Amino acid sequence: MTSRRTFIKSTVITGTGLSLGIRPVFASPNTFKSQRPDAAARNFSSPLVEKTIAETKKHIKDPEVAWMFENCFPNTLDTTIDYEVIDGKPDTFVITGDIDAMWLRDSSAQVWPYMPLINDDPKLKKLVQGLINRQAKCVNLDPYANAFYKDLTRESEWKNDRPELIPGVHERKWEIDSLCYTIRLANEYYQITKDTSLFDADWDKAMHTIVKTFKTEQRKDGTSPYYFIRPNSSSNMIDAPSFSGKGRPVKPVGLICSMFRPSDDATLFPYLVPSNLFAIQSLRQLSNIYKNELNNTGFAAECSALADEVEAAIKEYAIVDHPKYGKVYAYEVDGYGARVFMDDANVPSLISQSYIGYHKPDDEIYMNTRHLVLSTDNPYYLVGKAAEGQSSPHTGKENIWPMGIILRALTSNDQDEIKKCISMLKATHAGTGFMHESFHKDNPEDFSRKWFAWANTLFGEMILKTYHEHPDLLKNTIF
Repeated sequence: MTSRRTFIKSTVITGTGLSLGIRPVFASPNTFKSQRPDAAARNFSSPLVEKTIAETKKHIKDPEVAWMFENCFPNTLDTTIDYEVIDGKPDTFVITGDIDAMWLRDSSAQVWPYMPLINDDPKLKKLVQGLINRQAKCVNLDPYANAFYKDLTRESEWKNDRPELIPGVHERKWEIDSLCYTIRLANEYYQITKDTSLFDADWDKAMHTIVKTFKTEQRKDGTSPYYFIRPNSSSNMIDAPSFSGKGRPVKPVGLICSMFRPSDDATLFPYLVPSNLFAIQSLRQLSNIYKNELNNTGFAAECSALADEVEAAIKEYAIVDHPKYGKVYAYEVDGYGARVFMDDANVPSLISQSYIGYHKPDDEIYMNTRHLVLSTDNPYYLVGKAAEGQSSPHTGKENIWPMGIILRALTSNDQDEIKKCISMLKATHAGTGFMHESFHKDNPEDFSRKWFAWANTLFGEMILKTYHEHPDLLKNTIF
């Protein structure tokens, strides 16, 4: 983590829509015109981000990849930020892109690549402070919700979901990772700045609510207050959990139930392994903050004990002997012995565990799992005419996710593999200069979501990491 922060700081020192001022084009080798909004139309600007873009571009030989980086890396700041001061506190609302709502997961991930700059850019630091404050508000409003509105009078397109949504909630899909991302962002801010002023009563209430929710969703007594019903979803099993919105049965073993994946698709088996791994890490981060900074050793111990319990259950129920790959993580389990071997392109995924930081890249179980999920033994790994990579049930059986290709590069130390990933991303952006949610494996011009800020910013993060760790690859390669 430290090397990544140091790198971006040293770098500095040494399809969105027409309404945003971005003009869709199909690029030719000699026409790489910036697709960013005009400076006056950008939602937020950071001089250090601009310096990072300029400095990095100078070291990218491939003009199209340099152009893609310039478009993608600042996309979150350019197009999705709503910052103000409310009741004397910074407040930042970050929409996901072409859906005018804020996801706890997406908003954390969207600002993540800018975190190393916050100590040297007061405006950027305030932006992150505001997002931490806003996320605490969201958790305190409804810890089971995944996406929110700033305007409490907004009516959600999912207004017919059951139970009825409360004002300010866009969607109420229970996903462990939503709460983990809230902790991850606050912890990273603390690790970088050593500033504990944001850990106020509102934030403290949110953290206690998170731990309480995790414990509730261990379902040790076989019950949960949570259910989710989407009318007319019976023909699409990924829209809502089975059994009247409660999900399939689980054996209480210490793992935490998640009714939805980070793709917003319903889980097959409620114990979603990558999200439980994420929870272990998040709980340990929370324990550290409460023990070392907030002098609440009781709550610190509670967080640590819960992390230990979940980790022990992971080792017993989620690590299995695969006949081809050896010891690997299953993607989902139920505690009774059922498990599914797959991965999803969204983060947290199994492949993302070294990116998230739960595992070292050379951990044996992680490496075995990575080999599995990057093969056709993963039913959601597709090989097409345009590219190959991880997909998601969220977009059907034939669409590859750029995010999956990006995560493959972010979790690799193999220059040939990284080059292959960048080459595929270059070949599949459909001339727009941006990442999309997904594209058809045989036709990248058939894609979903023109404006998906998380994928754009993640692409920028991947290019920066490549520049730091494999600079010659960018300096000397036409992809």
